[in-house]
This record gives sequence, C-alpha cells and structure tokens, in this order.
Amino acid sequence: MLQYQPIGFGQQVIETSLGVMAYYTPVGEPWRDSSDSADLPPLVFLHSLGGGSSAYEWSKVYPAFAATHRVIAPDLIGWGQSTHPIRDYRVEDYLTILTEFLERTNSVPATVFASSLTAAIALRLSVQRPDLFKMLFLVSPSGYSDFGANYKQGIPAQLVGTPGLDRLIYTVGAANELAVRNFLQQFLFAERSRVTEEMVAAYLASAQQLNAEYSALASLKGDLCFDLSLYMEQLKTPTVIFWGDQSRFSSLSTGLRLANLNPETVEAFCAIVGAGVLPHLELPATVIGLIQHYLGTSP
Repeated sequence: MLQYQPIGFGQQVIETSLGVMAYYTPVGEPWRDSSDSADLPPLVFLHSLGGGSSAYEWSKVYPAFAATHRVIAPDLIGWGQSTHPIRDYRVEDYLTILTEFLERTNSVPATVFASSLTAAIALRLSVQRPDLFKMLFLVSPSGYSDFGANYKQGIPAQLVGTPGLDRLIYTVGAANELAVRNFLQQFLFAERSRVTEEMVAAYLASAQQLNAEYSALASLKGDLCFDLSLYMEQLKTPTVIFWGDQSRFSSLSTGLRLANLNPETVEAFCAIVGAGVLPHLELPATVIGLIQHYLGTSP
C-alpha cells in the first residue's frame, strides 16, 4: 500500500500472467532512484500470505538497505494493491508469478527475503530454478503440512472450506479493524504493545481491497499448504533462517528440524528471542542487524 511506504519509495507495476503486480522501490530522495540503482545488487522482499498482508510487512527493514542495494518489495497477486483475480489459488500460481516477477524486474540472481508460507514457496522455487536466486533469508518458513501433517484436516480449515461460511468468516474475522488488531496482537506478535495504529491501518487497507478474500481464504483453507520437509534436502541456495521464539503458527522446534535436514546449505538458524511470527515487523532493528551481519559474511 503506497501510503504506508517509507519516504523516498514509490510504486511501479509489471504485468504477470495473473494480472498487474505492484511493487515498491526507491524513486527519489534521500535514495538513488530505481534507474540509478540498476547496477546495485538486488534485494527482493516478499510478504507472507495471511489476511491483510502486503509489502508493508517488510517496510521497517528494507529502507536500511536502500542506499547500497536495489530494493524491490512487491504486493503479491491477490494482496495489497496488486490485481485480485477471482480464482482458486494454488501453490503453482505463486511459483509462476514469482518467476515472472524476478525475471521481468531484471532481479536475477536475487537475494530474496520471505516469510512464513511465502518463504516455503520461495524455497521450493529455488529448488526448481536455482538460477533465480543468490541467497535466501527466510523467516519462519513453513508449508504448514510439514513432516506429514495435514493442515486441511484441522477444524479451522474445515470451517473456512464450508461454502457460504467462508465469506462470513473473512468479513467478521479479517476485514474489519477489530479483527485486524486482534490478529496482530494475539497471533502475529509476541508483545501486543508493539502493534501500532499504522500497522492496523495498513493491514486493514489491504484486507478490504476488492476480492481480497479469495487469496486469503485459499491460505486459510490450506489450498496453498504443502510439506516443506520434502524439499529441504534438495535446497542448494545459501540460506539463513530467522525464527521468532514465540511464533504461534509453527514452533521453533519444527524450524530447527527443517534446518537440520540440510545443514550444509542452511548456513545459520537464528532464534529471535521475544518475537512472534513476524520479527521483521515486530523487532525490525534486530532483524536489520542480523541481515547486515549475514550479508556482510556471504561470498
């Protein structure tokens, strides 16, 4: 959402096979604009796939790198100010649009930052197309059906999968201010006092976009879930994993178990104390420091 972007960032768009994809990048003072930064190493920041998500999720982190890198942060298709097609979303949709996005923004090979289910999808894409990636920084990556678990058999997924009830659940549980605030405070953050009015407004603006429910409900129903553990051993892209130790959606122990499937490629696993599932929004200074460290030590 453009109105919630940092100073000096503007919106640009590209066409994908599923519609127009908006992204945010430096366009002026105090940064180089996007044309001046064409030769800088690209950093691509990908948000998660929960109700109200958008590029805003990483907006407290990426300005720290705008002077030295080509920063690109999209609203994925179905989210934020990108196109919201009416469709039954599948993992393959996001594998396709991420491929198109990286290629059409001339961002390859890119250092990619991604969180939660999007992090799992980015990892899966890096297995298919390692040429697109230089390095991965993943926050709490999970396919939410890892190690044989079946998210779709859970009660929340069953309820959301009920025709007619799904839209009601989205309207009541995701597309109003009270629901957004509760979601951030109770489920995404470890410390509710860190949730600001700006965060609530940015998530609400994304959640209330026309047809936003289609992508969000696909995530809630489990249509985008898969077993990430099946792909971990195939990973060749150098990877750093961050994990909030208070994450409510996927446990720290599950994260360590995933990382241990490929200790050669997962170069570091950092538990962030006192953070929930989105440490880059909840404790951005900590995440910036960690990124600077690992970017500085990468070849």
